[in-house]
Amino acid sequence: MAKPLLTLDSGTTCSSWNYCGVRLAAGSADGTLSIFDFRDPASSSSLRSTFKSRIREGNIVKIVWLPPENGDAVACIFADGILSLWEEFAEDSHPLQWKMCKSFGGSSSKVLDVQFGISSTSLKMVVAYSDGHVRVYELLNPLELNNWQLQAEFQNVIDSVSTFGKAACFSASISWNPQKGGSQDSSFIIGYNSNTSELNSSKVWEFDQAHQRWLPVAELALPEDKGDQVYGVAWAPNIGRPYETIAVATHKGLAIWHLGLNPEHDGRLPVERIALLSGHEGEVWQMEWDMSGMTLATTGRDGTVRLWQSNLNGAWHQQAAIQPTS
Repeated sequence: MAKPLLTLDSGTTCSSWNYCGVRLAAGSADGTLSIFDFRDPASSSSLRSTFKSRIREGNIVKIVWLPPENGDAVACIFADGILSLWEEFAEDSHPLQWKMCKSFGGSSSKVLDVQFGISSTSLKMVVAYSDGHVRVYELLNPLELNNWQLQAEFQNVIDSVSTFGKAACFSASISWNPQKGGSQDSSFIIGYNSNTSELNSSKVWEFDQAHQRWLPVAELALPEDKGDQVYGVAWAPNIGRPYETIAVATHKGLAIWHLGLNPEHDGRLPVERIALLSGHEGEVWQMEWDMSGMTLATTGRDGTVRLWQSNLNGAWHQQAAIQPTS
């Protein structure tokens, strides 16, 4: 029988494991950031608290770890739309502490989601805002997490000439292509839950090295579904497949898409929806692939964790459902 590793405090609103799975960050409704570590990294027996502090007024709604190449650092999104980056540091013989490096958001637009990706040249950060704008930042110095430069700003539309200044976005979901660097161009997928249908459908953006700009190369929605609000996206790791696999959640269910690797004559990548899965009662809020990109875990409003896999014939099905304990 499985045993719990840790019981989080009442009021915990979000949590996130680091890339190695040996550190856990948790955020609370009162603005407290907590960091937990395994007592012995070689053992999974227990976790201990190594940092706990109220870093800001307000509810922390999401925590994202930065890639390990940039040290131990997390990004925290607060309910009022402020994004702050926190980094662990050592000072003389004192215990390890965390300090804020940079803050984003405020004024008229709120930060809805943030994700990090590693390109061949630098660390990139994609931030989705409540006004429908997407901003891509680049870290100028890998040792200075406060030194970010705005690389690009655009809205999530296929027609790059169109803009929607009065858009109101309630949530957004971003997922980077898990491949790291190499010869392949940086790419990510983003979808919105907004009052502007053109922004909603999930679109894959790729950095065009020749023209030094981000271009939409695919839209993961059938023609009749392009205005559907998106609740979550997740790009699967690719281990030798001749296509990419991406999951997209809308009110119609959980869609599994195949994204081709070779552009067509118009420069767009071919897409195919291979499955539309149902099982959750209500919205799907979060999705995570395993390291092989073969199993998808989802959870949502019904509080149930569901595991999805495809069989040898490529048909997707629910492998398991984990109900919350009373």
